[in-house]
Amino acid sequence: MQKSERSGILIALCGFALLSVGDAVIKSMAGEFSPLGVAAIRFALGSIGLSALLAANEGAAAFRPRSLNLQAARGICLAAASLCFFSAIFVMQLATAMALAFVSPVIVALLSGPLLGEKVRRAVWLASFVALVGVMLVLRPNLAELGWVALLPLASAFFFALMIIANRASAGQGSALSMQVFIQIGAMPLLVLAALGGHLSGVESLELAMPDWSIIGRCAVVAVTASSAHWLAYIGTQRAGAATIAPTTYVQMLVATFMGWWWFGDVPDLLTLAGAAIIIGAGLILWWTTPREPATPRAD
Repeated sequence: MQKSERSGILIALCGFALLSVGDAVIKSMAGEFSPLGVAAIRFALGSIGLSALLAANEGAAAFRPRSLNLQAARGICLAAASLCFFSAIFVMQLATAMALAFVSPVIVALLSGPLLGEKVRRAVWLASFVALVGVMLVLRPNLAELGWVALLPLASAFFFALMIIANRASAGQGSALSMQVFIQIGAMPLLVLAALGGHLSGVESLELAMPDWSIIGRCAVVAVTASSAHWLAYIGTQRAGAATIAPTTYVQMLVATFMGWWWFGDVPDLLTLAGAAIIIGAGLILWWTTPREPATPRAD
């Protein structure tokens, strides 16, 4: 394995691990503030910070997307996925919510057929069946205990999969930084409206008030860690290639399980861990069976 590939894998691992650390910080605000409000503040801060970086590095012209509708679709999907996942980790164990969210690669493979015109391979159907078994194991106690709320991570995975497909369709329409700015600016108004709607709904857990400084501080931490994580994953992909980096995303499950135990005292039962392993196995089936592009010789 070349040195650049090894360093790319290590950098991507750090990035994906950092994402789960940010999720744990989000969960620490459960019961202190509305999950919809947390999502709105987090993405407002992220939008402001990334926009400042984009303006400083690429100028005002970088804020003009080639396809406004496509960027709006990316923002809508990110907003929906974030709202569902933030709400889920407020009421569920972090590892459980993360396990269900890992169904997204299978959903991407299934939806790539009707939405992108790609052929759905036999391995995709096999992976879908395997993932379904894992989902049933993970949902087994949570659906009975929490009701339909337990399905929020699956809804998040669905919208995240749509976002990945929209990302594919928008490839080449801007720099990595501008694409992050477009999607966060697109998501922010919807998150603000959702937070206001939750406040007006009369549901006590969704009521808004002036946030304590610690809420804003933790949202700022998540904005920085998430943006840094995406950047590290991007650098890792550039060095090692998307196919090599893909399996490293599952380090999030290990970090989420550790953070849930260490920070919140949550210990998933054996069936939940078995279900998570099966879901991850479904993702690995897709990775192993995906045709690889032929390697191109690199210049010294």
